[in-house]
Amino acid sequence: MDRPLRIALLSYKGDPFCGGQGVYVRHLSRELARLGHSVEVIGAQPYPVVDEGVTLTELPSLDLYRQPDPFRTPRREEYRDWIDVLEVATMWTGGFPEPLTFSLRARRALAERRAAFDVVHDNQTLGWGLLGVERLGLPLVTTIHHPITVDRRLALEAAESAKRRYSVRRWYGFTRMQKRVARRLPRVLTVSTASRAEIVRDFAVPADRVHVVPIGADTRVFHPDPATPRVPGRIVTTSSSDAPLKGLVHLVEALAKVRTEHPGAHLVVVGNRPVQGPVAEALERFGLGAAVEFVKGISDAELAALVRGAQIACVPSLYEGFCLPAAEAMAAGTPLVATTGGAIPEVTGPDGETCLAVPPGDAGALAAALTRLLADEDLRTRIAAAGRDRVLRHFTWEQAARSTAEHYRYAVAARRTRGAAPGRTGGPA
Repeated sequence: MDRPLRIALLSYKGDPFCGGQGVYVRHLSRELARLGHSVEVIGAQPYPVVDEGVTLTELPSLDLYRQPDPFRTPRREEYRDWIDVLEVATMWTGGFPEPLTFSLRARRALAERRAAFDVVHDNQTLGWGLLGVERLGLPLVTTIHHPITVDRRLALEAAESAKRRYSVRRWYGFTRMQKRVARRLPRVLTVSTASRAEIVRDFAVPADRVHVVPIGADTRVFHPDPATPRVPGRIVTTSSSDAPLKGLVHLVEALAKVRTEHPGAHLVVVGNRPVQGPVAEALERFGLGAAVEFVKGISDAELAALVRGAQIACVPSLYEGFCLPAAEAMAAGTPLVATTGGAIPEVTGPDGETCLAVPPGDAGALAAALTRLLADEDLRTRIAAAGRDRVLRHFTWEQAARSTAEHYRYAVAARRTRGAAPGRTGGPA
């Protein structure tokens, strides 16, 4: 029997209430620990939340984007070394420094403790410091949920002025580093075949180095509960930001159309209420301030209760590398309307069977699907049951952890094999 592994799981941004990376780190680390492995999460602010059996080591940055004072200027006594200076200088010039600076700090921390780990798993940092990890003798596995070049491309398409386009290019300047680092990594995991194709295309990573390990929902938390009443007209969605990629503005427009036939229809958004930008403007333009509620900082149990209490869950994203909110809604037994952007259909399944599927960026199609589902209880019941069955069969965290551990073992074996040719990674598909 294979002995348990000692795993260092790196996460430069780990908030489990804002974005999929923190959710990934929390659930994967917990399930790896339940399989008997020793898991130490090494993370920067916002620090990851970990469950019993998982160790958290804080690797602090200057936390330049914290609330309520984002883009702050640190006090002189906060500077500790040249990496801190680099972090501030990059922010001051409009860039996003965290992937680079975290990778440098992580490499330094791992150098001091190289004997403590069998394998290092990076969660989409893709900074220059990672290239030094294997030189320390530590096998490296990296997860790329999807290449951030997709976000950059969509943000540029949505930019309305030359000044805004320059700002977007500068902010996403770190993607040039990520491309170069990704090409030199020995083993890349990703969460869907759509993401795999994007990584091969955008980052030019050889296809035989990229391996699909689907993730999933925590089905012990996200499950149906007959005791939870459905709130008539309630639609729920998750949108961690006002980024064009998330498509929230199209859902707001769709809600305005839906309310002409279903005046009681209303939207609950799990995420921050934007004070400016396209979503804020759409809420004002359509007079939907009272019909759209934003909630944030809720626990998994509270989120599950919110989702299962809705009549419909909706994913309006233009692109997703996987789509955890879709899997979680389906696991909770809530019927789903989702776009076909990126990997979403890989999770949601066939239109009319396990969800209602619409083209991304089409508010009219979203409105039609939402209206149809609100009006048909039998359709809601059938889609909800089929959706949950699909998640149970294909998308659970235990399955994800077992597959990920297989890749760890292959990376460890490949590292120990003298003369192994770089890039010939083989192993589990």
